[in-house]
Parts: sequence; C-alpha cells; structure tokens
Amino acid sequence: MRVVILGSAAGGGLPQWNCRCPICETARREPGRVRPRTQSSIAVSANGTDWLLVNASPDIRQQLFDTPAMHPQDGLRHSPIKAVLLTNGDVDHVAGLLTLREGQPFTLYGTAGILDSVNANRVFDVMAAAVVGREPVAMERRFEPLPGLAVTLFPVPGKVPLWLEDETMQIGAETETTVGAMIEANGRRLAYVPGCARVTDTLKGQIAGADALLFDGTVYYDDDMIRAGVGVKTGWRMGHVPMRGENGSVDALGDVAIGRRVFVHINNTNPVLIEDSPERAEIEAAGWTVGHDGLELSL
Repeated sequence: MRVVILGSAAGGGLPQWNCRCPICETARREPGRVRPRTQSSIAVSANGTDWLLVNASPDIRQQLFDTPAMHPQDGLRHSPIKAVLLTNGDVDHVAGLLTLREGQPFTLYGTAGILDSVNANRVFDVMAAAVVGREPVAMERRFEPLPGLAVTLFPVPGKVPLWLEDETMQIGAETETTVGAMIEANGRRLAYVPGCARVTDTLKGQIAGADALLFDGTVYYDDDMIRAGVGVKTGWRMGHVPMRGENGSVDALGDVAIGRRVFVHINNTNPVLIEDSPERAEIEAAGWTVGHDGLELSL
C-alpha cells in the first residue's frame, strides 16, 4: 500500500493567510526551519495507479500539482483519483470537492451523516450526479472503494463541523459525523484519524495492530491558541485532543501496538512545526513523526 500525505496542516494551512503568529512568520521567512504546509488530505493506493483521496482540502489543486502520481496520465482528460472518502464535513475536508467538478468521474463515499451535510449545500451540485456518484457507507462495515483496497469506518469522539454548530452541539460524542478509517491492502493496515476529541479504550482497540497510524496533531497543549494570543478556543472546544498534557494522545496511545506513528492535521500554532523546537524533539523521542506535505509511506 502506498500512502501520500498531500496536506498535513489543519484548517487555514501554514502559514495561515492572515496570521502573524511567530510560527506563521517563521514559515514565511525561514521555510527551512518551519516547513509550509497545506490543509489536511491524503491519497492511498493498492497498485500505484488508482488512488483513493481521503478528504478534499481547499488546497487540493496545488496538492495534486505537487504530486506527480496524481497527474493526468491518459488522453486529454484523466485523473488517477477514482474515489474520494470524507471523514467529516469540516470545511478543510470538503471545500476541495468544488475543485473536482470538471466532469471527471469518481465516487464520493462517506457516512450518511457526512454526505447529508454535503447534500444540504447546493453549491456541491456542481459535481453533477450523473458524473460523481455519492455512496453512503455504514459504520463498522468493510467496503471496497477501489479493487484491492478495503475501508472500514469507525466512530471517534468529535463534534459536528463548525458551520453546523448550534445550541445542541456535543463535544466528544461518538457519532457518524466524525469518523476514523481503517484502510487495508495487500495484508497491510493504515489507521487514519485526522480529527479526534479524546482517546478512548474503544478507539485504542480499533487502531491496535495497524502498520501505520496517521493521527490528529492539531494542538500540542490544549490551550495552544490561547498561549499564542490568536484565539480563545481550546483544542477540546474545537474537537481535538492535545498531543501533551492531561489526556494527551502521546501518553494515551503509548501502550497501543502500532507500527509507524505520524501526526497530521497540525494547527499553525503548534510548536512541533518548528524543526529545532524542544517540543519537536520530545515528540520524535516518543516515537512519533511530525507529518509534512509530500511524506510518503510504503507499507
């Protein structure tokens, strides 16, 4: 199985267009010290020819341009992307669907709850139904979006997308609006969990034994954004577990048998983005890789 991290940042990317926090400014001035990153998306293939896109970032056009395996290969119009899977309805995971509207056939997969949020917004009708099929997928039921590539979706603690929040919103609920994906091919297993509010025993059981885990790395500490002076929301309020601190994912997942561990969906205020920071050294010493755009895993 080939896995390419197309985008490793959280919403807004790095540097965020309107942000002058120290990390964003360093990314502009010293890209060798803070590597710029685009918003969250990966691509997976069992044969190196046909690809499953998991989440469609607002940066998808640039991501595909930067990844030769994603370039058109045949005739005047072609794409190696044969299917797209959504793990939630967040803007940074669905807005790229609008770029994929150019009459190119593929199948869009997601839970009924996630697809309902897409279907409720008529702007996504630019993906003509006759060209792009929309297939709801049941939780905990294995399906094959591509020949030789199997996926099982499972609920993870999360919340509804920001644009659907109201007074009934629950943080940490395990519903079909935020899911993880166990992706399997040729005897290899990849667990992809780009959004997760907390690590539970159920989640640990779901991902145990995976050859690789791509996991929510939005914040280092729960109050990263507050410390940086750019916001008032905690990681928990946004539906994201911190790497460190109380209930941090590094310690919570420390006893789970997993192969390679990679953080993705990293917010621009997270100090692990600084290559020579003590936080980066600490995360790497704990056995984790800080994901970056273009990182490829061969499982």
